[in-house]
Amino acid sequence: MWLGVGEPDRRADMFGGSGEVRVWSLLRGSLPPFDCVLGCELDPGGHVGEHVQDTCTEVVIVTDGHGQASVSGEPITLRPGIVVSLPLGEALSLTNHSQTAPLRYLIVKARGSG
Repeated sequence: MWLGVGEPDRRADMFGGSGEVRVWSLLRGSLPPFDCVLGCELDPGGHVGEHVQDTCTEVVIVTDGHGQASVSGEPITLRPGIVVSLPLGEALSLTNHSQTAPLRYLIVKARGSG
């Protein structure tokens, strides 16, 4: 899906979830304070289990599809253009509500004190 950056890293059942997430590393080289920029694609009906942001603050930017995020128990409806902010210590889970199309999103991680 993310053109010109090679084959994705394929991750199954992330954090106790279900389905596959394909992950492309989009940031070339070093650009502090940013740790990485990832292009992600979650399988139709897939789920990324809850996990805590313990080393980097993070933003998730939805580019295609629809679903739901949970940030420390608070639901957020996902659709293109939605940005989910995750300070250090917050817990995130993601669900793709479509049974036919992937949920696509960018993750931007930055190191810092939160």
